[in-house]
Amino acid sequence: MPTSGLRRDAGKFGLLFASLGGMIGSGWLFSAMNAAKIAGPASIISWFIGGAAVLLLAFVYAELTTMFPKPGAVIVFPKLCHGHLAAQIMSWVNFLAYVSVAPVEAVAVVSYTNNYLPGLVVPETGVLTLPGMAAAAALMALFIVINLLAIRLVLAVNNAITWWKLAVPALTVVALMLVHFRAANFTQFGFAPAGVNGMFGAVSGAGIIFTYLGFRQAIELAGESSDPKHNLPFAIVGSVLFCVLLYAGLQVAFIGALDPADLAHGWSHVNFPGISGPFAGLASLLGLSWLAVLLYADAAISPAGTGIIYSTTAARVIYASAQEGYLTRHFATLSRAGVPVSSLVLSFVVGLLFLAPLPSWRLLVTYLSSIGVLAYGVGPLVLISFRKILPEVEFPRPFRLAYAPVFATLAFMVANFVVFWAGASVANHLFGGLGIAFVIYCAYQFATRRTLAHLEWRGAWWFAPYFGGLWAITVFGGTGWVPSVLLVVFSLIIIALAREAAMPDPVEARAHFHDHGHIHT
Repeated sequence: MPTSGLRRDAGKFGLLFASLGGMIGSGWLFSAMNAAKIAGPASIISWFIGGAAVLLLAFVYAELTTMFPKPGAVIVFPKLCHGHLAAQIMSWVNFLAYVSVAPVEAVAVVSYTNNYLPGLVVPETGVLTLPGMAAAAALMALFIVINLLAIRLVLAVNNAITWWKLAVPALTVVALMLVHFRAANFTQFGFAPAGVNGMFGAVSGAGIIFTYLGFRQAIELAGESSDPKHNLPFAIVGSVLFCVLLYAGLQVAFIGALDPADLAHGWSHVNFPGISGPFAGLASLLGLSWLAVLLYADAAISPAGTGIIYSTTAARVIYASAQEGYLTRHFATLSRAGVPVSSLVLSFVVGLLFLAPLPSWRLLVTYLSSIGVLAYGVGPLVLISFRKILPEVEFPRPFRLAYAPVFATLAFMVANFVVFWAGASVANHLFGGLGIAFVIYCAYQFATRRTLAHLEWRGAWWFAPYFGGLWAITVFGGTGWVPSVLLVVFSLIIIALAREAAMPDPVEARAHFHDHGHIHT
């Protein structure tokens, strides 16, 4: 029998480890080499740029989620600020941003397993064979089975896996730097051989943003936190700060451990044998066989752990969409353990569609980085609008971000730059897909209602110039400083339009506030 609500069993460290578990997956095994190929030693700075960008978003969401600690919070915010149509649009973006990650991690695990069980992957292309597809689907099913447990038990499983996921990268940094560290590698072809463009391009194209966006796990579990006022800022901000240091250390260790022969043809041609990633290759070449064994094991454990926690949060996004009326109410039901079973099943079924052959891990995470920041880039607009339309006298902030308009503006700009850095191909797929979804949605609404007047256009009309303008700048903007300046001005215009279009329902906002005991009368 369904229960009446999600259980509040997620504590401070459970939420922290949920975000860390989302950030330490297949990304750490690949991103250091991909970033070095694109930016050379300047890739170290790329990690700090990406970390700063995501940290701005993390601060914004620390205030928003403590105001309205709801499951699937990223769906609730645009609804409260800009109405149902805006929330419907964002529900599509968030749905794709979440359900695609677990299958990607499953594909990574199966690809690594091909080292021991050949026949799961076509070596020349990295595409899964039919047995590989079946193995990935089985692994995704295992993610769902684990998620049928109560959230407290799911987070306990994630905590245990995350301790391993933290220990292995940290040990890798120490071991590589002690055994082989060649300082000349940082200047052999210049610190930034690809210039500023390479340094920024690595943020999107190397999986850096994709990796950092794992911080959002704590946000999606906000409705199950025992003390959101204190737990959420700790988990959201703490996880990002920790991973900035960890990933910058991994990048330094990777660059320093390279042999001169590895750089003979320049940074763009750095490579290692074996599909399990560059660190295992380096460990083997340096005679660290024990570390190579750990890394081969971690190549399965880290992605699997990330797949589990993303299955958890994807189901919460679907559950929230159903609760808010953007999916059938069937997906808003819960088991006796407080688990959204129907939502888990839907995330699994849709996730299977992502098991079709993909060009490469790098291209895939570039796409996921763009849709991820697009999903969360609306948060800064909501925060700026809330400061105007939800006065603090009536809606006190459990966590209040100082200089919120400044931080939110910078966060929104950076999110737009991440999409821009991903390039025209990704933008075409991203905005083309959203455009098709919107046309189909409007056609369905017209077919069933014979009108589109009931849609809340007043709160959502600004999405047209936002998505259309960002697509145009990315595709036709060119290179150099001109598109950068244009993107800054464009971002300021969209902020003004979104703030003007805000159409809150104070009664509904107050009801959400009351639900979590923030207002005492």
